[in-house]
Amino acid sequence: MREQPIGIFDSGVGGLTVAHAIKQILPGENLIYFGDTAHLPYGDKSEESIRYYSEKITEFILEHKAKAVLIACNSASASAYEYLREKYGERTILLDVIDPVVEFLSLKQYGKIGVIGTKRTISSGTYEQKIKKKTPSTHVVSLATPLLVPMIEEGFIFDDISNAIIRTYLSNSSLGGIEALILGCTHYPIIKNQINKYFNFGVEVVDSARIVSLALKDALENNDLLNNSGRGHDRFFVSDYTDYFKRIARMFFEEDIDLQKADIWT
Repeated sequence: MREQPIGIFDSGVGGLTVAHAIKQILPGENLIYFGDTAHLPYGDKSEESIRYYSEKITEFILEHKAKAVLIACNSASASAYEYLREKYGERTILLDVIDPVVEFLSLKQYGKIGVIGTKRTISSGTYEQKIKKKTPSTHVVSLATPLLVPMIEEGFIFDDISNAIIRTYLSNSSLGGIEALILGCTHYPIIKNQINKYFNFGVEVVDSARIVSLALKDALENNDLLNNSGRGHDRFFVSDYTDYFKRIARMFFEEDIDLQKADIWT
C-alpha cells in the first residue's frame, strides 16, 4: 500500500502548486493529478455542482487505488470536503486545504487576518468560522477576488494586466491593517511574489501548499503509508486538454509530463 499513489484534484492548474510542494517534501511518492479544466473555475459554481464534480473525480482517483486523496481546491474543500469524508473516509485518507491552514494560523495568534478567494470560498464563510472557533479574538476579513483564477488560467501573470487587477483587489479598505493574508485559492501562489510586493513584504502571505503537504506527510506517517522507495512516477489527467496546463505543469516539474485527457462525465 505504501507504493499506491496520492490523488490530488483541482479545477485547473492551481493544484499544481500543491503537487509541486508534495514532490519537494515527499519525493518518493507517486502522484495522480486531476485538473477539471472542463468546468473551471469552481468559484462561480453552485455547491451542488462542486459536490458532483468532486465526487466523480474522487471515484476516478480511487479507481487508480489512491491511498490518499487531497482536495487541492479551496472551493471544493469548502463545499464538498465534509460530504466526501462521510462517503469515502473509510476507504482512503482524505484531506482538504483549509483545515491545515487554520491549524497553522491558530499558533500565530494574529489580531487581524485577511482571506482572498473565489466567490464560492468566500461566501461559504469556512475560513472565518474555523479561525474564529480556534482563536475567537482574531478579526477575520474576507474578500472575493473572482478575476484572479481566470487571469492565471489565461496566462496573464507578471504583466501590467495582472498587476492592475491585483492592486485593485488588495487596495480594498477592508484589508487595511491585516497582519497575514490567506491565499484562499491554490491558484494564487503563482502570483504570490506580486502580492508580497504590493504589501512591501510587510504582511505574512500564507500559501497553503507547503502547510498542506506537511499535514499529508504526517497523515501518511501515522498510517504507516509513507513511500521512501525512490523517485515517484506522476500522472496528470485533465477533463479538457489545454496547452497552458501542460506549460505550467512543465514549469513546476521541470520535465515532460504524462498528460492525458480523461472524460469522466460521459
